Amino acid sequence: MDVGDARHRLILALQMAYSGELGAIHAYIGHRRALKRARHAEDRTLIARILLDEFRHRRSVGRMLAELGAAPDPRRERKMTRIGKTIACLCRFGGWYMPMYGAARLERDNVVEYEIAAQLAHAANTPEYVDELLELAEVEWDHELWLRERSQSHWMWKVTPGWQPPPPRATIRERFETWRSTPDAEVATRRSWPR
Repeated sequence: MDVGDARHRLILALQMAYSGELGAIHAYIGHRRALKRARHAEDRTLIARILLDEFRHRRSVGRMLAELGAAPDPRRERKMTRIGKTIACLCRFGGWYMPMYGAARLERDNVVEYEIAAQLAHAANTPEYVDELLELAEVEWDHELWLRERSQSHWMWKVTPGWQPPPPRATIRERFETWRSTPDAEVATRRSWPR
């Protein structure tokens, strides 16, 4: 992949991540509001912690887009706002489990998206973004772990389709280094990413 193509794909990936973080922010706000009872205090604290991370991620990704001379995609922003607000509304009726389960599942995918973005940043000759993108992947890994662990404590976990937990957190950087040190390694796509 040439540098120009990698840069174009990196911008698209960052635009998707930026808007995805917006959708997540709306969803987590609704999720936190739905957890009103005192017995959910621990979960409210967890969601508030994740929400702060999502705001930080959006700020980081927005800065990268601006530095690359790009801007968020307005259509994607509108779409993810609608999706996030719809999820937030459903949190009021979905009980405790479904929002926790759904968020864990989405966070799992976010790990992959940031890992691919790190590869694209390297291929686009913007190595200054690689470490930060890998760090974003690691934080998303943490979110998936926390939310999956909370979901597993609910009886519905046994009857809901599960997913393979991600490999250990340390493998995020190991995979990147293996990829980077492989001559002529292609940048991964979601379909080619190991699950």
